[in-house]
Amino acid sequence: MSYKNSSSLLIICFVSTIGGFLFGYDTAIISGCNTFLKQHFELTAVQLGWVVSSALLGTVGGCVIAGIITDKLGRKKMLFLAASCLVLSALGSMFPPQFLGNLNNPYWITSNLEFSFNFLVIVRVIGGIGVGITSVVAPIYISELSLPYNRGRMVSLYQLSITVGILLAFSINWIILSNADNLAGVIINDSSSFWNWIFVQELWRGMLGTEIPIAISFLFLLLIVPESPRWLLKVGRDEKAMTIMINIYGKEQSKLISTEIKEIQNNQKGGYKELLKPFLRVPLLIGIFLPMFSHLSGIAAIMYFAPNIINESLDNVQNSFLGAVLIGVVNCAFTFVAIKNIERYGRRKLLLIGVTATSISLVGVSILFLLHSEYVIIPLLTYVASFAFSFGPIVWIIISEIFPTRVRGLAVSIGSLLLMVTGFIVTLTNPILIEKIRPSGTFLMYAMFSIPSLWFIYQFVPETKGKTLEQIEKFWHAKAKSI
Repeated sequence: MSYKNSSSLLIICFVSTIGGFLFGYDTAIISGCNTFLKQHFELTAVQLGWVVSSALLGTVGGCVIAGIITDKLGRKKMLFLAASCLVLSALGSMFPPQFLGNLNNPYWITSNLEFSFNFLVIVRVIGGIGVGITSVVAPIYISELSLPYNRGRMVSLYQLSITVGILLAFSINWIILSNADNLAGVIINDSSSFWNWIFVQELWRGMLGTEIPIAISFLFLLLIVPESPRWLLKVGRDEKAMTIMINIYGKEQSKLISTEIKEIQNNQKGGYKELLKPFLRVPLLIGIFLPMFSHLSGIAAIMYFAPNIINESLDNVQNSFLGAVLIGVVNCAFTFVAIKNIERYGRRKLLLIGVTATSISLVGVSILFLLHSEYVIIPLLTYVASFAFSFGPIVWIIISEIFPTRVRGLAVSIGSLLLMVTGFIVTLTNPILIEKIRPSGTFLMYAMFSIPSLWFIYQFVPETKGKTLEQIEKFWHAKAKSI
């Protein structure tokens, strides 16, 4: 295995972020399926919220699994486990047992509606487990491989991969829907081609099935990436760690990094007891509340239900899908704003600016929905843009760099777990809230949840740009002694 400095690091980071790409892809691809799933499965608002949010429920389990064994088994093995779950889920989501169409000559085994629905939920939960694992492991893995001068940018690649996945999925949904045209979701009992079955009659199958080649690629590309050298040093595999570091950083830089890591790790034990030590209380607060605040702003609901939400103001399915594509474009474009400026302005400043803008934008969305204005898309896009250069990438950056190596996997899994739990609750309740208190009340509620995060960021989140992971740990020790 041969790597050469920055180019090799970029390749490693690219491969490790494909799991994030699939996270974003699934988030957006299911948004295009909602209308047809509701129609074909005859779903209530509660059931629709359940099938959409079931993947996020799986992410909760994935975060728990990652928290328990990532620090024991290593980063690469966990990414393999995540990729395997994602492949299984992609295949299963495309082929729940058939319950519609020509059941006398089915392309797939037949079943009743309830069994097929439950099958779809189960495989989406399995996919969520894979996403939960990769959401913990990928940012840690990238953070541990990166150098201080570019760590923020490199970890931002994980969020960028999510946004690119969202954009591509919104685009694929729009293309599939446009191709099906007026026949989209129309079940004909006569014999039809396999293509017509999955991309026209039950086009939600085709939409979900487009994940399959990406998930399989992720699984095989993981064969070319190395284990985290910081983790290898932690478990005593010094020779292997040095070989990897020399291939990436060069001999001189590797010796400096190794010495600093060992200096810090001499007194390390790890585990929950270590995480609860006084010097890690503030980082733990940040790791708990920052991810929760990011999803309380409603981003998961917007991404999972984008066409449905836009359709509330446009009342046109084709235009609502095109509006969702626009959301994906803005989301992706403004993630590049974060990547470009994260090392220039730092984490804290971008967070404060972005979160302020998200709160204001959400109030604007609420007001325009109340006025039944077709221009609601404008503050909605402003919200997405503001989230994309602040909460979106910076939450992953901060929680992956503020904890010591021996508890990083455990700590990041806690943060990711709470992010996913919050996202699950927001996604599950969104269709119900839209129905009960209308979009205006729903988005005003999200705005009110966003405001306290400004105080929290100002009060607790420090600036970490330009510091090594070991320097950040020393900072927490010094801060604890000064209190």
